[in-house]
Amino acid sequence: MQRREFLALSGMSLAGLLLPHSRLIAAGQLLEPADARRNKALAEAALEAARRAGASYCDVRIGRYLNQSLVTREARVENISNTESSGVGIRVIVNGAWGFAATHQSTQAAVLAAVGQAAAIARANARIQTRPVQLAPVQGVGDVRWQTPIGKNAMAVPVQDKVDLLLGLNAAATNAGADFISSQLFLVNEQKFFASSDGSFIDQDVHRIWLPFTATAIDKASGRFRTRNGLSAPMGMGWEFLDGRPEGRYELPGGVVGYGRSYDPVEDAIAAAKQAREKLSAPSVKPGKYDLVLDPSNLFLTIHENVGHPLELDRVLGYEANYAGTSFATLDKRDAGFRWGSDIVNFTADKTEPYSLGAVGYDDEGVKCGRWDLVRDGTLVNYMATRDEVHILGETASHGCSYADSWSSIQFQRMANVSLAPGKAPLSVAEMVKGVQNGLYIHGRGSYSIDQQRYNAQFGGQLYYRIQNGEVTGMVEDAAYQIRTPEFWNACSAICDARDFRLGGSFFDGKGQPGQVSAVSHGSSTARFDGINIINTARSLG
Repeated sequence: MQRREFLALSGMSLAGLLLPHSRLIAAGQLLEPADARRNKALAEAALEAARRAGASYCDVRIGRYLNQSLVTREARVENISNTESSGVGIRVIVNGAWGFAATHQSTQAAVLAAVGQAAAIARANARIQTRPVQLAPVQGVGDVRWQTPIGKNAMAVPVQDKVDLLLGLNAAATNAGADFISSQLFLVNEQKFFASSDGSFIDQDVHRIWLPFTATAIDKASGRFRTRNGLSAPMGMGWEFLDGRPEGRYELPGGVVGYGRSYDPVEDAIAAAKQAREKLSAPSVKPGKYDLVLDPSNLFLTIHENVGHPLELDRVLGYEANYAGTSFATLDKRDAGFRWGSDIVNFTADKTEPYSLGAVGYDDEGVKCGRWDLVRDGTLVNYMATRDEVHILGETASHGCSYADSWSSIQFQRMANVSLAPGKAPLSVAEMVKGVQNGLYIHGRGSYSIDQQRYNAQFGGQLYYRIQNGEVTGMVEDAAYQIRTPEFWNACSAICDARDFRLGGSFFDGKGQPGQVSAVSHGSSTARFDGINIINTARSLG
Protein backbone atom coordinates (compact mmCIF):
# COMPACT_ATOMS: atom_id res chain seq x y z
CA MET A 1 0.00 0.00 0.00
CA GLN A 2 1.30 3.45 -0.90
CA ARG A 3 1.63 6.10 1.82
CA ARG A 4 -1.06 8.33 0.26
CA GLU A 5 -3.52 5.41 0.31
CA PHE A 6 -2.63 4.66 3.92
CA LEU A 7 -3.21 8.27 4.97
CA ALA A 8 -6.60 8.30 3.29
CA LEU A 9 -7.72 5.06 4.95
CA SER A 10 -6.27 5.43 8.43
CA GLY A 11 -7.72 7.34 11.35
CA MET A 12 -11.43 7.09 10.56
CA SER A 13 -12.37 7.11 14.24
CA LEU A 14 -10.50 10.32 15.02
CA ALA A 15 -11.50 12.30 11.98
CA GLY A 16 -15.07 12.84 13.09
CA LEU A 17 -13.97 14.16 16.48
CA LEU A 18 -12.11 17.18 15.17
CA LEU A 19 -14.54 19.52 13.41
CA PRO A 20 -17.99 19.35 11.87
CA HIS A 21 -18.07 18.84 8.11
CA SER A 22 -14.48 17.56 8.17
CA ARG A 23 -13.14 15.43 5.34
CA LEU A 24 -10.11 13.19 5.26
CA ILE A 25 -7.32 14.44 3.02
CA ALA A 26 -3.79 13.43 2.06
CA ALA A 27 -0.96 14.94 4.09
CA GLY A 28 0.27 17.00 1.14
CA GLN A 29 -3.01 18.89 0.99
CA LEU A 30 -2.30 20.35 4.44
CA LEU A 31 0.15 22.71 2.75
CA GLU A 32 -2.17 24.12 0.11
CA PRO A 33 -2.48 27.90 0.71
CA ALA A 34 -5.79 29.70 1.10
CA ASP A 35 -6.93 31.92 -1.79
CA ALA A 36 -6.97 35.36 -0.14
CA ARG A 37 -8.14 37.19 -3.27
CA ARG A 38 -11.10 34.86 -3.72
CA ASN A 39 -11.93 35.10 -0.02
CA LYS A 40 -12.08 38.88 -0.14
CA ALA A 41 -14.34 38.86 -3.20
CA LEU A 42 -16.75 36.46 -1.46
CA ALA A 43 -16.70 38.58 1.71
CA GLU A 44 -17.41 41.80 -0.18
CA ALA A 45 -20.37 40.19 -1.93
CA ALA A 46 -21.72 38.99 1.42
CA LEU A 47 -21.34 42.41 3.07
CA GLU A 48 -23.18 44.11 0.23
CA ALA A 49 -26.00 41.55 0.36
CA ALA A 50 -26.32 42.03 4.13
CA ARG A 51 -26.58 45.80 3.69
CA ARG A 52 -29.35 45.31 1.11
CA ALA A 53 -31.11 42.93 3.52
CA GLY A 54 -31.33 45.68 6.14
CA ALA A 55 -28.42 44.64 8.37
CA SER A 56 -26.92 47.38 10.52
CA TYR A 57 -23.86 45.19 11.01
CA CYS A 58 -22.40 42.12 9.31
CA ASP A 59 -19.27 40.04 9.69
CA VAL A 60 -18.07 37.23 7.45
CA ARG A 61 -15.68 34.46 8.49
CA ILE A 62 -14.21 32.30 5.75
CA GLY A 63 -12.32 29.47 7.38
CA ARG A 64 -10.13 26.53 6.43
CA TYR A 65 -9.37 24.39 9.46
CA LEU A 66 -6.65 21.74 9.12
CA ASN A 67 -5.87 19.03 11.66
CA GLN A 68 -3.32 16.25 11.76
CA SER A 69 -3.18 13.65 14.50
CA LEU A 70 -0.97 10.61 15.05
CA VAL A 71 -1.60 7.99 17.71
CA THR A 72 0.91 5.30 18.70
CA ARG A 73 1.31 2.64 21.34
CA GLU A 74 4.61 0.88 22.02
CA ALA A 75 5.91 -0.16 18.57
CA ARG A 76 2.59 0.27 16.75
CA VAL A 77 1.04 3.14 14.82
CA GLU A 78 -2.63 3.01 15.78
CA ASN A 79 -4.01 6.01 13.93
CA ILE A 80 -3.04 8.75 11.50
CA SER A 81 -5.59 11.35 10.45
CA ASN A 82 -5.44 14.43 8.24
CA THR A 83 -8.67 16.41 8.03
CA GLU A 84 -9.88 19.60 6.44
CA SER A 85 -13.03 21.60 7.17
CA SER A 86 -13.83 24.72 5.16
CA GLY A 87 -16.77 27.05 4.70
CA VAL A 88 -18.27 30.46 5.42
CA GLY A 89 -20.07 31.80 8.49
CA ILE A 90 -22.26 34.93 8.29
CA ARG A 91 -23.39 36.95 11.31
CA VAL A 92 -25.70 39.97 11.04
CA ILE A 93 -27.66 42.40 13.19
CA VAL A 94 -31.10 43.23 11.82
CA ASN A 95 -33.64 45.21 13.87
CA GLY A 96 -31.27 45.05 16.84
CA ALA A 97 -30.97 41.23 16.98
CA TRP A 98 -28.35 38.69 15.98
CA GLY A 99 -28.77 36.19 13.16
CA PHE A 100 -26.25 33.57 12.03
CA ALA A 101 -26.02 31.11 9.16
CA ALA A 102 -23.21 29.14 7.52
CA THR A 103 -22.46 27.19 4.39
CA HIS A 104 -19.78 24.68 3.44
CA GLN A 105 -20.02 25.76 -0.18
CA SER A 106 -17.60 28.58 -0.99
CA THR A 107 -19.58 29.89 -3.97
CA GLN A 108 -21.15 33.31 -4.27
CA ALA A 109 -24.63 31.83 -4.65
CA ALA A 110 -24.30 29.75 -1.47
CA VAL A 111 -22.84 32.66 0.50
CA LEU A 112 -25.61 35.03 -0.57
CA ALA A 113 -28.19 32.42 0.43
CA ALA A 114 -26.56 32.20 3.86
CA VAL A 115 -26.76 35.98 4.20
CA GLY A 116 -30.48 35.83 3.50
CA GLN A 117 -30.95 33.05 6.04
CA ALA A 118 -28.97 34.94 8.72
CA ALA A 119 -31.08 38.08 8.12
CA ALA A 120 -34.31 36.08 8.39
CA ILE A 121 -33.16 34.53 11.68
CA ALA A 122 -32.27 37.99 13.02
CA ARG A 123 -35.73 39.34 12.15
CA ALA A 124 -37.35 36.41 13.94
CA ASN A 125 -35.13 36.93 16.98
CA ALA A 126 -35.98 40.64 17.03
CA ARG A 127 -39.65 39.86 17.63
CA ILE A 128 -38.88 38.30 21.01
CA GLN A 129 -35.76 40.24 22.02
CA THR A 130 -36.26 42.61 24.97
CA ARG A 131 -33.37 44.96 24.21
CA PRO A 132 -31.29 45.60 21.09
CA VAL A 133 -27.71 44.38 20.73
CA GLN A 134 -25.28 47.07 21.86
CA LEU A 135 -21.95 46.74 20.07
CA ALA A 136 -18.80 48.45 21.27
CA PRO A 137 -17.31 50.46 18.39
CA VAL A 138 -14.41 49.04 16.39
CA GLN A 139 -12.29 50.97 13.93
CA GLY A 140 -11.90 49.08 10.66
CA VAL A 141 -8.30 48.14 9.87
CA GLY A 142 -8.50 47.56 6.13
CA ASP A 143 -6.35 44.75 4.73
CA VAL A 144 -4.08 43.17 7.36
CA ARG A 145 -2.42 39.79 7.84
CA TRP A 146 -1.24 38.04 11.01
CA GLN A 147 0.54 34.69 11.37
CA THR A 148 1.77 32.64 14.31
CA PRO A 149 5.54 33.34 14.28
CA ILE A 150 6.61 29.75 13.56
CA GLY A 151 10.11 28.67 12.68
CA LYS A 152 9.01 25.63 10.68
CA ASN A 153 5.51 24.63 9.65
CA ALA A 154 4.90 21.33 11.44
CA MET A 155 2.43 20.33 8.72
CA ALA A 156 5.36 20.30 6.27
CA VAL A 157 7.34 17.73 8.25
CA PRO A 158 7.01 14.30 6.60
CA VAL A 159 4.63 11.91 8.34
CA GLN A 160 7.40 9.31 8.53
CA ASP A 161 9.53 11.71 10.59
CA LYS A 162 6.64 12.21 13.01
CA VAL A 163 6.04 8.48 13.29
CA ASP A 164 9.76 7.93 13.89
CA LEU A 165 9.71 10.53 16.68
CA LEU A 166 6.74 8.96 18.47
CA LEU A 167 7.96 5.38 18.10
CA GLY A 168 11.42 6.51 19.18
CA LEU A 169 10.17 8.01 22.42
CA ASN A 170 8.03 4.90 22.98
CA ALA A 171 11.11 2.70 22.61
CA ALA A 172 13.13 4.92 24.91
CA ALA A 173 10.42 4.74 27.59
CA THR A 174 10.15 0.95 27.26
CA ASN A 175 13.91 0.57 27.58
CA ALA A 176 13.79 2.77 30.68
CA GLY A 177 11.25 0.54 32.43
CA ALA A 178 7.78 1.38 31.15
CA ASP A 179 5.49 -1.61 30.59
CA PHE A 180 3.19 0.42 28.37
CA ILE A 181 3.60 3.72 26.55
CA SER A 182 1.17 5.59 24.35
CA SER A 183 1.99 8.82 22.58
CA GLN A 184 0.15 11.25 20.32
CA LEU A 185 0.89 14.26 18.19
CA PHE A 186 -1.74 16.89 17.43
CA LEU A 187 -1.23 19.70 14.90
CA VAL A 188 -3.72 22.48 14.11
CA ASN A 189 -3.65 25.14 11.42
CA GLU A 190 -6.53 27.63 11.30
CA GLN A 191 -6.62 29.74 8.13
CA LYS A 192 -9.19 32.42 8.89
CA PHE A 193 -10.32 35.35 6.76
CA PHE A 194 -12.52 37.89 8.57
CA ALA A 195 -14.38 40.80 7.01
CA SER A 196 -16.89 43.18 8.56
CA SER A 197 -19.07 46.14 7.73
CA ASP A 198 -16.69 48.14 9.96
CA GLY A 199 -14.21 48.02 7.08
CA SER A 200 -11.85 45.25 8.21
CA PHE A 201 -10.38 42.52 6.01
CA ILE A 202 -8.19 40.38 8.27
CA ASP A 203 -6.30 37.30 7.10
CA GLN A 204 -4.85 35.12 9.89
CA ASP A 205 -2.82 31.90 9.86
CA VAL A 206 -2.77 30.24 13.30
CA HIS A 207 -0.64 27.20 14.26
CA ARG A 208 -0.66 24.99 17.36
CA ILE A 209 1.23 21.83 18.39
CA TRP A 210 0.95 19.27 21.21
CA LEU A 211 2.75 16.00 21.98
CA PRO A 212 1.18 14.23 24.98
CA PHE A 213 2.07 10.72 26.19
CA THR A 214 1.42 8.36 29.08
CA ALA A 215 3.96 5.90 30.47
CA THR A 216 2.72 3.02 32.66
CA ALA A 217 4.70 0.83 35.05
CA ILE A 218 3.21 -2.37 36.55
CA ASP A 219 4.11 -4.32 39.68
CA LYS A 220 3.43 -7.78 38.28
CA ALA A 221 3.41 -9.41 41.72
CA SER A 222 0.53 -7.27 43.03
CA GLY A 223 -1.07 -6.08 39.82
CA ARG A 224 -0.67 -2.48 40.93
CA PHE A 225 0.22 0.08 38.29
CA ARG A 226 1.20 3.74 38.13
CA THR A 227 1.35 6.22 35.26
CA ARG A 228 3.19 9.41 34.50
CA ASN A 229 2.04 11.74 31.74
CA GLY A 230 4.34 13.99 29.75
CA LEU A 231 5.23 17.32 31.35
CA SER A 232 5.27 19.43 28.21
CA ALA A 233 2.70 22.09 27.37
CA PRO A 234 0.87 22.53 24.08
CA MET A 235 2.14 25.64 22.34
CA GLY A 236 1.41 28.14 19.60
CA MET A 237 4.59 27.19 17.74
CA GLY A 238 5.84 25.18 14.80
CA TRP A 239 8.03 22.09 14.64
CA GLU A 240 10.85 23.97 16.33
CA PHE A 241 9.07 23.38 19.67
CA LEU A 242 10.27 19.76 19.58
CA ASP A 243 13.95 20.48 18.98
CA GLY A 244 14.97 20.19 22.64
CA ARG A 245 17.03 23.37 22.78
CA PRO A 246 18.88 23.71 26.12
CA GLU A 247 17.42 27.16 26.81
CA GLY A 248 13.97 25.54 27.03
CA ARG A 249 15.07 23.16 29.79
CA TYR A 250 14.77 23.77 33.57
CA GLU A 251 16.68 21.71 36.14
CA LEU A 252 14.40 21.60 39.18
CA PRO A 253 14.72 20.28 42.76
CA GLY A 254 13.95 16.59 43.11
CA GLY A 255 15.65 15.74 39.81
CA VAL A 256 12.64 16.79 37.75
CA VAL A 257 13.15 18.55 34.42
CA GLY A 258 10.74 21.32 33.44
CA TYR A 259 10.17 22.57 29.91
CA GLY A 260 9.43 25.97 28.47
CA ARG A 261 9.52 27.02 24.80
CA SER A 262 11.47 23.98 23.71
CA TYR A 263 10.77 20.34 24.51
CA ASP A 264 12.72 17.09 24.37
CA PRO A 265 10.02 14.37 24.29
CA VAL A 266 12.51 11.50 24.39
CA GLU A 267 14.21 12.82 27.52
CA ASP A 268 10.80 13.34 29.14
CA ALA A 269 9.61 9.86 28.17
CA ILE A 270 12.69 8.23 29.75
CA ALA A 271 12.12 10.21 32.95
CA ALA A 272 8.41 9.31 32.89
CA ALA A 273 9.15 5.59 32.71
CA LYS A 274 11.53 5.77 35.66
CA GLN A 275 9.23 7.96 37.71
CA ALA A 276 6.17 5.81 37.01
CA ARG A 277 8.12 2.84 38.38
CA GLU A 278 9.32 4.90 41.35
CA LYS A 279 5.69 5.70 42.14
CA LEU A 280 5.01 1.99 42.76
CA SER A 281 7.17 2.07 45.89
CA ALA A 282 6.51 5.66 46.98
CA PRO A 283 4.75 5.99 50.35
CA SER A 284 1.18 7.23 50.42
CA VAL A 285 0.88 10.82 51.58
CA LYS A 286 -0.32 11.54 55.10
CA PRO A 287 -3.34 13.87 54.86
CA GLY A 288 -3.21 17.23 56.56
CA LYS A 289 -2.09 20.83 56.08
CA TYR A 290 0.98 21.45 53.93
CA ASP A 291 2.76 24.38 52.35
CA LEU A 292 2.60 23.71 48.63
CA VAL A 293 5.23 24.52 46.01
CA LEU A 294 3.39 24.29 42.71
CA ASP A 295 5.26 24.03 39.43
CA PRO A 296 3.73 25.87 36.44
CA SER A 297 2.99 22.47 34.86
CA ASN A 298 0.51 21.95 37.71
CA LEU A 299 -0.59 25.47 38.56
CA PHE A 300 -1.78 26.30 35.04
CA LEU A 301 -4.85 24.07 35.43
CA THR A 302 -5.85 25.71 38.71
CA ILE A 303 -5.52 29.10 37.02
CA HIS A 304 -7.60 27.86 34.10
CA GLU A 305 -10.45 26.42 36.13
CA ASN A 306 -10.59 28.76 39.13
CA VAL A 307 -9.43 32.08 37.69
CA GLY A 308 -9.96 32.00 33.94
CA HIS A 309 -13.41 30.46 33.74
CA PRO A 310 -15.00 32.38 36.64
CA LEU A 311 -13.86 35.68 35.12
CA GLU A 312 -15.61 35.06 31.79
CA LEU A 313 -18.31 37.70 31.81
CA ASP A 314 -20.97 35.48 30.24
CA ARG A 315 -20.60 33.03 33.15
CA VAL A 316 -20.68 35.89 35.64
CA LEU A 317 -23.94 37.15 34.14
CA GLY A 318 -25.50 33.68 33.98
CA TYR A 319 -25.63 33.64 30.18
CA GLU A 320 -23.38 30.57 30.13
CA ALA A 321 -23.75 27.64 32.53
CA ASN A 322 -22.39 24.67 30.56
CA TYR A 323 -19.23 22.81 31.48
CA ALA A 324 -19.29 23.34 35.24
CA GLY A 325 -21.64 26.20 35.73
CA THR A 326 -21.57 29.93 36.21
CA SER A 327 -19.30 31.97 38.52
CA PHE A 328 -19.06 33.11 42.11
CA ALA A 329 -17.22 36.28 40.96
CA THR A 330 -20.31 38.43 40.46
CA LEU A 331 -20.18 42.10 39.46
CA ASP A 332 -20.91 43.32 42.98
CA LYS A 333 -17.63 41.73 44.11
CA ARG A 334 -15.65 43.78 41.62
CA ASP A 335 -17.47 46.93 42.69
CA ALA A 336 -16.69 46.15 46.33
CA GLY A 337 -12.95 45.59 45.71
CA PHE A 338 -13.09 41.84 46.35
CA ARG A 339 -9.86 40.34 47.70
CA TRP A 340 -9.08 37.57 45.23
CA GLY A 341 -5.60 36.91 46.56
CA SER A 342 -2.66 38.18 48.54
CA ASP A 343 -0.90 41.41 47.60
CA ILE A 344 1.59 39.61 45.33
CA VAL A 345 -1.15 38.01 43.21
CA ASN A 346 -1.64 39.68 39.82
CA PHE A 347 -3.55 38.07 36.95
CA THR A 348 -3.56 39.38 33.40
CA ALA A 349 -5.56 38.37 30.35
CA ASP A 350 -3.48 38.48 27.19
CA LYS A 351 -4.30 37.48 23.63
CA THR A 352 -0.80 38.41 22.42
CA GLU A 353 1.46 36.28 24.71
CA PRO A 354 4.22 34.93 22.44
CA TYR A 355 4.09 31.16 21.80
CA SER A 356 0.78 30.82 23.64
CA LEU A 357 -2.15 28.79 22.33
CA GLY A 358 -4.49 31.76 22.37
CA ALA A 359 -2.23 34.27 20.63
CA VAL A 360 -3.80 35.96 17.59
CA GLY A 361 -3.62 39.42 16.09
CA TYR A 362 -7.39 39.94 16.04
CA ASP A 363 -10.28 38.07 17.62
CA ASP A 364 -13.22 36.65 15.68
CA GLU A 365 -15.04 40.00 15.85
CA GLY A 366 -12.15 41.87 14.23
CA VAL A 367 -11.00 43.42 17.52
CA LYS A 368 -7.24 44.00 17.80
CA CYS A 369 -6.02 41.88 20.68
CA GLY A 370 -4.16 43.13 23.72
CA ARG A 371 -3.52 42.67 27.41
CA TRP A 372 -5.42 43.85 30.50
CA ASP A 373 -5.56 43.28 34.24
CA LEU A 374 -8.04 40.91 35.89
CA VAL A 375 -6.63 40.91 39.43
CA ARG A 376 -4.28 43.67 40.51
CA ASP A 377 -2.36 43.49 43.82
CA GLY A 378 -4.79 40.81 44.97
CA THR A 379 -7.95 42.78 44.13
CA LEU A 380 -10.50 41.83 41.45
CA VAL A 381 -10.60 44.62 38.87
CA ASN A 382 -12.01 43.22 35.61
CA TYR A 383 -13.36 40.36 33.50
CA MET A 384 -13.18 39.08 29.92
CA ALA A 385 -15.86 40.41 27.56
CA THR A 386 -16.86 40.72 23.90
CA ARG A 387 -18.25 43.63 21.83
CA ASP A 388 -21.86 43.05 22.85
CA GLU A 389 -21.05 42.52 26.55
CA VAL A 390 -18.46 45.09 27.49
CA HIS A 391 -20.94 47.97 27.97
CA ILE A 392 -22.23 46.05 31.01
CA LEU A 393 -18.86 46.73 32.62
CA GLY A 394 -19.13 50.43 31.83
CA GLU A 395 -16.41 50.14 29.19
CA THR A 396 -16.48 51.30 25.58
CA ALA A 397 -13.92 48.96 23.95
CA SER A 398 -14.16 45.20 23.55
CA HIS A 399 -11.51 43.04 25.22
CA GLY A 400 -11.10 40.98 22.05
CA CYS A 401 -12.32 37.70 23.55
CA SER A 402 -14.52 36.39 20.75
CA TYR A 403 -13.75 33.01 19.16
CA ALA A 404 -15.45 30.29 17.14
CA ASP A 405 -13.91 26.88 16.65
CA SER A 406 -15.21 26.55 13.10
CA TRP A 407 -16.67 28.52 10.22
CA SER A 408 -19.93 26.67 11.03
CA SER A 409 -19.99 27.82 14.68
CA ILE A 410 -21.13 31.21 15.86
CA GLN A 411 -18.44 33.14 17.70
CA PHE A 412 -18.92 33.87 21.39
CA GLN A 413 -16.96 34.84 24.48
CA ARG A 414 -13.95 32.60 25.17
CA MET A 415 -11.15 32.83 27.66
CA ALA A 416 -7.98 34.74 26.82
CA ASN A 417 -4.58 33.52 28.00
CA VAL A 418 -4.81 34.14 31.75
CA SER A 419 -1.50 34.23 33.60
CA LEU A 420 -0.13 34.80 37.08
CA ALA A 421 2.53 37.50 37.00
CA PRO A 422 6.02 36.46 38.20
CA GLY A 423 7.34 37.71 41.50
CA LYS A 424 9.19 41.03 41.44
CA ALA A 425 11.98 40.08 43.83
CA PRO A 426 14.69 37.64 42.70
CA LEU A 427 13.66 34.14 43.82
CA SER A 428 14.61 30.76 42.36
CA VAL A 429 12.73 27.50 42.85
CA ALA A 430 15.60 26.11 44.95
CA GLU A 431 15.49 29.17 47.20
CA MET A 432 11.72 28.82 47.57
CA VAL A 433 12.05 25.18 48.61
CA LYS A 434 14.66 26.09 51.24
CA GLY A 435 12.06 28.22 53.03
CA VAL A 436 9.50 25.41 53.38
CA GLN A 437 9.52 23.30 56.55
CA ASN A 438 6.60 20.94 55.92
CA GLY A 439 5.41 20.86 52.35
CA LEU A 440 4.73 19.19 49.02
CA TYR A 441 6.28 20.02 45.67
CA ILE A 442 3.83 19.14 42.83
CA HIS A 443 4.41 18.78 39.08
CA GLY A 444 2.06 18.10 36.21
CA ARG A 445 -1.70 18.15 35.78
CA GLY A 446 -3.81 15.41 37.31
CA SER A 447 -7.46 14.74 37.94
CA TYR A 448 -9.60 17.60 39.20
CA SER A 449 -13.09 18.45 40.40
CA ILE A 450 -14.80 21.84 40.50
CA ASP A 451 -18.17 23.00 41.74
CA GLN A 452 -20.84 24.80 39.71
CA GLN A 453 -19.56 28.29 40.56
CA ARG A 454 -15.80 27.66 40.42
CA TYR A 455 -15.51 28.36 44.15
CA ASN A 456 -14.61 24.95 45.60
CA ALA A 457 -12.19 22.65 43.81
CA GLN A 458 -9.76 19.76 44.15
CA PHE A 459 -6.63 19.19 42.06
CA GLY A 460 -4.17 16.35 41.72
CA GLY A 461 -0.85 16.13 39.91
CA GLN A 462 1.64 13.81 38.23
CA LEU A 463 4.56 13.94 40.68
CA TYR A 464 4.56 14.72 44.42
CA TYR A 465 7.69 15.29 46.51
CA ARG A 466 7.90 15.80 50.25
CA ILE A 467 9.68 18.91 51.48
CA GLN A 468 11.01 18.72 55.03
CA ASN A 469 13.12 21.39 56.69
CA GLY A 470 13.90 23.06 53.38
CA GLU A 471 14.89 19.92 51.46
CA VAL A 472 13.15 17.65 48.95
CA THR A 473 13.26 14.29 50.74
CA GLY A 474 11.54 11.92 48.32
CA MET A 475 8.48 11.02 46.31
CA VAL A 476 5.04 10.42 47.79
CA GLU A 477 1.80 9.33 46.16
CA ASP A 478 -2.00 9.64 46.36
CA ALA A 479 -2.24 13.38 47.03
CA ALA A 480 -4.72 16.06 46.01
CA TYR A 481 -5.15 19.59 47.27
CA GLN A 482 -8.53 21.06 48.20
CA ILE A 483 -9.20 24.76 47.77
CA ARG A 484 -11.72 27.52 48.04
CA THR A 485 -10.67 29.89 45.31
CA PRO A 486 -10.17 33.16 47.27
CA GLU A 487 -8.71 31.39 50.31
CA PHE A 488 -6.22 29.57 48.11
CA TRP A 489 -4.96 32.67 46.29
CA ASN A 490 -4.83 34.62 49.55
CA ALA A 491 -2.53 31.87 50.85
CA CYS A 492 -0.02 32.62 48.07
CA SER A 493 3.08 33.75 49.99
CA ALA A 494 5.81 33.70 47.32
CA ILE A 495 6.21 33.57 43.53
CA CYS A 496 9.47 32.88 41.74
CA ASP A 497 10.77 35.58 39.42
CA ALA A 498 10.46 35.81 35.64
CA ARG A 499 13.39 33.44 34.99
CA ASP A 500 11.06 30.57 35.94
CA PHE A 501 7.99 31.78 33.98
CA ARG A 502 6.53 28.96 31.84
CA LEU A 503 3.31 28.30 29.96
CA GLY A 504 0.87 25.46 30.47
CA GLY A 505 -2.24 25.06 28.42
CA SER A 506 -5.49 23.41 27.44
CA PHE A 507 -5.60 22.19 23.83
CA PHE A 508 -9.28 21.20 23.91
CA ASP A 509 -11.12 23.56 26.27
CA GLY A 510 -14.86 22.95 26.05
CA LYS A 511 -17.65 25.48 26.44
CA GLY A 512 -21.09 26.27 25.09
CA GLN A 513 -24.07 24.39 23.77
CA PRO A 514 -23.69 23.13 21.08
CA GLY A 515 -20.21 22.56 22.42
CA GLN A 516 -17.14 24.26 21.02
CA VAL A 517 -13.46 23.80 21.84
CA SER A 518 -10.72 26.41 22.04
CA ALA A 519 -7.05 26.38 22.96
CA VAL A 520 -5.65 28.63 25.67
CA SER A 521 -2.41 28.98 27.65
CA HIS A 522 -1.75 29.99 31.25
CA GLY A 523 1.64 31.17 32.41
CA SER A 524 3.18 31.37 35.85
CA SER A 525 6.37 30.94 37.75
CA THR A 526 6.55 28.39 40.56
CA ALA A 527 4.44 29.63 43.48
CA ARG A 528 4.11 28.82 47.17
CA PHE A 529 0.79 28.43 49.02
CA ASP A 530 0.75 28.09 52.81
CA GLY A 531 -1.44 25.80 54.89
CA ILE A 532 -3.36 24.03 52.11
CA ASN A 533 -5.41 20.94 52.90
CA ILE A 534 -4.07 17.72 51.35
CA ILE A 535 -6.25 14.61 51.13
CA ASN A 536 -5.18 11.03 50.48
CA THR A 537 -6.79 9.73 47.29
CA ALA A 538 -5.84 6.06 47.64
CA ARG A 539 -8.66 3.54 47.65
CA SER A 540 -8.83 0.39 49.75
CA LEU A 541 -9.87 -2.48 47.50
CA GLY A 542 -10.47 -4.87 50.42
